[in-house]
Amino acid sequence: MWFSKLEKELPLVAFFQQEKLHFSAAGFPLLSGLKNVKMYKLIVLFLFLTLLSSCSDQEDVYVNKPLDFQVPANFPDLAYNIALNPPTEKGFELGKKLFYDGRLSSDGLISCGFCHIQENAFTHHEHTFSHGVGDNIGTRNTPSIQNLGYQTAFMYDGATTHLDLQPIIPLTSAIEMNGNLTKIVAMMKADKTYQKLFQQAFTDGAINTENMLKALSQFMLMVTSSNSKFDKYRRNETGGTFTSEELSGYTLFNTKCASCHATDLMTDNSYRNNGLAVNPQINDVGRFRVTQLATDYYKFKVPSLRNVEKTTPYMHDGRFGTLESVLDHYASGVVNGATLDPILNQNGNLGIPLSEIQKIQLIAFLKTLTDNQYLTDKRFSDY
Repeated sequence: MWFSKLEKELPLVAFFQQEKLHFSAAGFPLLSGLKNVKMYKLIVLFLFLTLLSSCSDQEDVYVNKPLDFQVPANFPDLAYNIALNPPTEKGFELGKKLFYDGRLSSDGLISCGFCHIQENAFTHHEHTFSHGVGDNIGTRNTPSIQNLGYQTAFMYDGATTHLDLQPIIPLTSAIEMNGNLTKIVAMMKADKTYQKLFQQAFTDGAINTENMLKALSQFMLMVTSSNSKFDKYRRNETGGTFTSEELSGYTLFNTKCASCHATDLMTDNSYRNNGLAVNPQINDVGRFRVTQLATDYYKFKVPSLRNVEKTTPYMHDGRFGTLESVLDHYASGVVNGATLDPILNQNGNLGIPLSEIQKIQLIAFLKTLTDNQYLTDKRFSDY
């Protein structure tokens, strides 16, 4: 019978038995011979609403779908163990919401996306140093967020070696977001949208720091830049034909720059002293702050050059505002020091010899690293 799922509703069953109802071929009770028509109508209405509620409950059950994550053909293997935290539709959605939510900071305003702006390759365009709560100014330039799953360490000094842990630094830094993890978890637990997203994104549905960080990692893993003109050239795809100037720049790059900016990721993930004069007001000692090794004084992580056209200003302290000034530094501005990278001191000759024509050619090549698809991808955009 059509009410078989409601057998536990004994008063209803007793009513139908008492009325000695006849049923149509479709299984619905007939009105003929029914003594209490009013009662019948009320029961039918109750059963209809019950079945409607059951259907609604079934529609609310969401099956979390895995996202299609593929390593581009010209990329090295992932460093991140994606099997332990595979990106899913709702995990990514949760990570994106967290990334753009200012409530993670102590003033409720500074989100991750405040300093990491998509159209600028997730950097803070034309800001020398990062800005935080209460108009606090940091001591380093905002790094780009792209292809983080291929990196083995994070921050300019390698302060953390796991993507899941990286957000803790800006989240809790007094001069950045100044957040309190306990308060952040409490905020999320009180928010109905977060309640639903955590339930859908993770098997245990727990609203805690671990799942929050995993969701942020899922978002950042998907923020991949792999469709620049350079990528298409490397994969022999349509749109990847270099001009003669770009090709000359690429040849120069391979002989003068690729020892540090290696692989198609444009970094070897090492730490090097590239001959910058020390800023006495900051005296940022770089990698030494983490290792306490004298050999690491003033060494900083080699940044990726992907989308470098869009990530001005340059260097860990944002001291150079143009690509031209960066090349001028390497050509004639390198300062000697105890930990200067040997590549920049060849038999007493500091820097990298570059003519004005070569600088123009190099910049032409560097602009082929701009990935407009990544810069405008709506999946990564603010709401």
